[in-house]
Parts: sequence; C-alpha cells; structure tokens
Amino acid sequence: MSQLVGTIAQIIGPVVDVKFDGSKGELPKIYEALEVTKSTGQVVILEVQ
Repeated sequence: MSQLVGTIAQIIGPVVDVKFDGSKGELPKIYEALEVTKSTGQVVILEVQ
C-alpha cells in the first residue's frame, strides 16, 4: 500500500483515533502498522485494529 498521511483526532487511554483525508478513500488494512512521529522526533508505532 502507498504511504498514507493522517491526523490524530483523539486519544482515549490505549485507543488512538486517526483521521485520513484522502480523496481516494484509502485506509490502512487491519493489523498494519502506523508510524507516528511526535513533535520531539520520537517515533511511535501503532497497530490498526
């Protein structure tokens, strides 16, 4: 899958909601990894469920 860019909408406990604004309607598949880069430069890996 091509690289998708999303925005974190909210975080509630261990759940992170990510919004993808793609005109193609593409979303990551279940169990794929999302790589999030924090403002400090630290990279956090999330799993799609």
